[in-house]
Amino acid sequence: MSDPQYFETRFGVTRAAIRKVLAGALQRGGDFADLYFQHATGTSVVLEDGAVNQGSSFVDLGVGIRVVLGDQTGYAFTEDLSLEAMLEAASTASAIASGGGSRVVTDLRFKEPPGYYDTNCDWASTGVDEMRSLLAGLNEATHAKDPRVERVNATFASNQSRIMLVNSEGQVYHDNQPMTRLGLSVVMEDKNVRQSNGHNISGRAGMDFYSEQRLTGIVDEAVDRTRILFDARRPPQGELPVVLAAGSSGILLHEAMGHGMEADFNRKGVSIFSDMIDKPVAESFVSIVDDGTIPGLRGSINVDDEGCASQRTLLVEDGILRSYLHDRISARHFRVPPTGNGRRQSFRHIPLPRMRNTFMRPGPHTKDEIIESVSNGIYCVSFTNGQVNIGAGDYAFYVKNGWLIENGRLTAPLKDVNIIGNGPETLARITMAGDDLKMDEGGWTCGKDGQSVPVSLGMPTCLVSSINVGGSA
Repeated sequence: MSDPQYFETRFGVTRAAIRKVLAGALQRGGDFADLYFQHATGTSVVLEDGAVNQGSSFVDLGVGIRVVLGDQTGYAFTEDLSLEAMLEAASTASAIASGGGSRVVTDLRFKEPPGYYDTNCDWASTGVDEMRSLLAGLNEATHAKDPRVERVNATFASNQSRIMLVNSEGQVYHDNQPMTRLGLSVVMEDKNVRQSNGHNISGRAGMDFYSEQRLTGIVDEAVDRTRILFDARRPPQGELPVVLAAGSSGILLHEAMGHGMEADFNRKGVSIFSDMIDKPVAESFVSIVDDGTIPGLRGSINVDDEGCASQRTLLVEDGILRSYLHDRISARHFRVPPTGNGRRQSFRHIPLPRMRNTFMRPGPHTKDEIIESVSNGIYCVSFTNGQVNIGAGDYAFYVKNGWLIENGRLTAPLKDVNIIGNGPETLARITMAGDDLKMDEGGWTCGKDGQSVPVSLGMPTCLVSSINVGGSA
């Protein structure tokens, strides 16, 4: 379980000090205030050219103090947890307020978080030698997989964030949020032609995350994705049917559609979904979920960064838009409960409505049925870079691996594929959805307003009736 005395024992943050800082934050009024304490640590080790030759670590400590009045936010942070420094930051944050109905509570109630990951995890107990040994084994296995492997680069990272969140409603939350990521990139050479690709995995876990099955899987995936490129050709161009593979194709769902369902964009009237609640946005077999409670996934959280319980939020139900992703401010604006999506990068940042684990539910079709229904199109397997205009939902994505579909069969591997479209239009053009939902374990990181947070995503195999497809040029 998380340690409710962690910040008092380690850094002298007493309950008496917390009450004084809350009072300072609300000295000019305000509807709500919270204090977000964070102690984050991490280590990374890098293998290049057969040797572990880089390593780094970090420690971060501080508190962010927020005062909310209506839809306005006053915010300040300090890396100094002395009472004087925290009171000064609280006074700065309070400048936004000149009235409001909040009062400082004297009864602080600790709430035990649920256990969607191991809150007893302590990455400090894992030595660098163990990480180096893992990378050395990965390097050996990758070279053994195919004699054409010329170079292997691998990065191992571990970190954890211990947080304490206290708000003016008297709630106190503690959490210990572990995270690890392993990335593997491969360069292969055949007949003086070089190709490169890679794979990565991540989760909220300790060293036990790296089972033999996962380590074998990352090697197989990285090498297979690279060697297929020797036989790959450029894609056809134009408006074509596109089949999105189960798993990492969820990045298209996340970027081109999920951001448009974040409530701050809809509160401000920026998103194309702003007037679409309870209206159809997709076929009746399409349902989209954002779920922060899936055990061990990278985007899972016990509580969000405002102290709201993590939950499973149904965004699209049977083709109908039912909900946005809310933080406290947007929930109050729309007069609905928060959905546990208030997230921040660190104590230096204000919380915003953000995704957690976003995916489409399984549909009524099989993968084979979907591919067999396409006479001329492409099958997208792995994605890399993407650009999205969140307001309109326009997107462009680069597909690293794909296949040509001819007469209902996968015939030739493709590379250097660009797909360009509009998120809401693409959502409406999903004409088949598979029964093979897969949550991707990749180390996805979502950026918004200068903040980055870890997320996960997933998809079943889906057919989009038409997307603009082009080559690398």
